[in-house]
Amino acid sequence: MEHVTSEISDTELHGVSELLDLLHIDVETEAVDLRPGRDDALCSKNVLRKQRHWERQLAAKKSKRKEEKQRRKLSREQESGACTDHPQVTKRVMKAVARERLAEARSTGLKLCVDLSMTDCMSDKEISRLAGQLRRLYGSNKKATRPLHVYLTDLRKDSRLYKECIRMNDGFLNYMMEITEESCLDLFPPEAVVYLTPDAEEALETLDADKVYILGGLVDESIQKTLSLNRARELRVHTARLPIDEYMEKKDNVKNFHSKILAVNQVLDILLTFSETGSWTRALQKWFPLGKGYIVSSHDSPPLHAPS
Repeated sequence: MEHVTSEISDTELHGVSELLDLLHIDVETEAVDLRPGRDDALCSKNVLRKQRHWERQLAAKKSKRKEEKQRRKLSREQESGACTDHPQVTKRVMKAVARERLAEARSTGLKLCVDLSMTDCMSDKEISRLAGQLRRLYGSNKKATRPLHVYLTDLRKDSRLYKECIRMNDGFLNYMMEITEESCLDLFPPEAVVYLTPDAEEALETLDADKVYILGGLVDESIQKTLSLNRARELRVHTARLPIDEYMEKKDNVKNFHSKILAVNQVLDILLTFSETGSWTRALQKWFPLGKGYIVSSHDSPPLHAPS
C-alpha cells in the first residue's frame, strides 16, 4: 500500500511539473511576442492617439479664441457705425453675435408686442401672409445692432396662425422672442402700453424705454378699418401712430393710391432705424414702401427725438 501511494504521488508530481512547464512556455511565448514588436506598436499608437487628441484640442481652442476676437471686433464696429464687410467672419461668429444681442435685449431692449388677438377675422391667405411677416420681423430684429425685446401675444397653440407659423417658419419655436397665449395686459400695466395704429390722432415722437409698444397683427389685405384702434380702445390704452403726416407727403401716381397701412415687419424696421439713428426722416425714407404712394417731404419737418 505504501508503494502504490508513492507511485501515485510521483505521477501527480510529474503531471504538475509538466503543467508548470507548459504554462512557463506560454508566458514566455507571449512575452516574446509583445516585447520586441507588439508592445512598441501599441505604445506608439497610444502616443499618437493622445498627441492627435491634444492637437485637436489646441486647434479647437485656437479657433474659439479667433472667433471670439472676431465677434468682439464686429460688435465694436457695428456699435460705432464703422462696420465694413468682413468676408473672413464666419457665419458661426455672426450667429453668436446675434444671439448675444437678442439675449441682452430681453433684459435691456425696448419692448415691442405683436397683438395676435384679431386673427379670427382673417382669411387663410391673410394668415399665411402674417406668418411670413412674423418671420421677416424676427429676421430684421436678429440682424439689428440694437434689437428689440419682441413678444407675440395672444398666440393660441390651437390657432390657425400658430400652426401656419410652425409650417412656414423653420425653427419658429426656437425664435429668441416671447411667444405666449397671454394678452399684453396680462404682462404689462395699461399705463405702460402704447398701441401703434394708423388711425390714432397723436403722432409718435420718441421711443421710451419705460413703455411697451403694441402692433396689431393684421395684414394689408384686411379691409376692416379702425380695427386696431378699436382693439386699443377695448384695452383702454394710449394710442399713437407713426409720424407719416409730419415727415411724408402724397405723391401723384396713376392709380391715385395712398395708404399708411404697413406690415408688422415694416413697422419694426422703421422703429429699429429710428432707435439707432434718431431720425424719422431716415427711417421712413429707408423702409416706407414706395408703392404706398408717399415720399419723404422736401420741406422742413418738426423735430422729433429718439430715446436718449
